[in-house]
This record gives sequence, structure tokens and C-alpha cells, in this order.
Amino acid sequence: MAKRLTEEEEIQRVGEMCKTENEYRARGFARVAGVDEAGRGPLAGPVYAAAVIFEPDTVIKGINDSKKLSEKRREELFYEITERALAYNICSVDERRIDEINILNATFEAMNGAVAGLSVMPDFVLIDGNRISGMTIPHETIVKGDSKSMSIAAASILAKVSRDRFICEIAEKYPEYGFEKHKGYGTKAHTDAILKYGPCPIHRKTFLKKLLGGNI
Repeated sequence: MAKRLTEEEEIQRVGEMCKTENEYRARGFARVAGVDEAGRGPLAGPVYAAAVIFEPDTVIKGINDSKKLSEKRREELFYEITERALAYNICSVDERRIDEINILNATFEAMNGAVAGLSVMPDFVLIDGNRISGMTIPHETIVKGDSKSMSIAAASILAKVSRDRFICEIAEKYPEYGFEKHKGYGTKAHTDAILKYGPCPIHRKTFLKKLLGGNI
């Protein structure tokens, strides 16, 4: 079990996550956005991306890579991030588009859409991962950026919470698949349901070729 940090230690931890943003601000980029995605791997549903810009000196205690947080904590941080961000935007690309252009390009499309929809345009963009295409604003990709940059971590939370909410709504329409439990990922329960009932409209057909062969 991880050691619980004191308030001072937590502020210091989050301060470390702001170093990259502060370095670019010091170089003259006043508005630095963080971008991350959620949902590249699932067999169903859209891929989501979010972009977040904070004012300098903003500290959100508890913020971290969304995968390291409980669902309850992500929901709490979602509201704090959206209240305190200078600007944020969430964009999704649906399963039909994913099947059309592939998941990598769909992810790039969602990330670019998240930035393009910001109410305040950034001077620089920090992107989780090791590559991006189509980003015309000056940018840097950061591997595991969601644990190294506060704005990327914030974007990871907004994207993850938004996608999970969407999938839980869809679960009511297609209850036989148990989407609310696995969020569309390829668990045994999910693949068993696909084999029993066949794919539903939100399944990514290109992701099911191995499972179903030509029976799509």
C-alpha cells in the first residue's frame, strides 16, 4: 500500500508534474495545453481525447495518471479540473470512423479535435505518447506523460471519465454485453457475449476479425 503523503509532500509531488509546463512558459509559451486519450484498446465504442490548459501556479492535489486513480476519485477530480482549468475540451471519434481510418489515425483525429475545440488556443501542446500527426501548433510528445505532466494527467482524467460515462449509458441499451463492467475491453465475459449474441452497432468491426473471422 502506497504511503499517504502529507499536504506539503502532495503539493511538492504535483509541483514536480508542472515542471515541463513551466519550462515552456519560461521559453515564452504562455498557454501550454496537455492532451491525452482514453479507449484505444477496447473492442467497442469511441476513442476519446481531452485537452486542458491551466493558469500558471494552479495546483490540483491528488491529480495523477487516470489509470492510477479509483473511479470515485476520477469523478471528483473531473469536476475540480473543469472548474479550475483556463480552458478544456473533450472530443470523441466513434467506432465507425475507427473502422474506416484505423485506431491510430482515429486517436490522432480525436487529439487534434480536442485542441481545435479549446476556447483559448494554446501556444504549445504536450501530448501523451510517442507520436502525433496533424498537430500544427508547436508540440512535444511525452511517453508516460500522464504521470509526468499535470495538464496531461488532467486530460487523461477528462477523457477517461467522459468515455466511461458514455459506455455506461450505452450499457443500458445493450445490457447483454455487460459494458458497464468492462467498458468495452476484451475481457472473457465480453468476448463470450460477442460470440453468443454477435456484435452490436458500437463494436469496432476491425477489432473483431480475429475473434469472429469472416463472420462479421
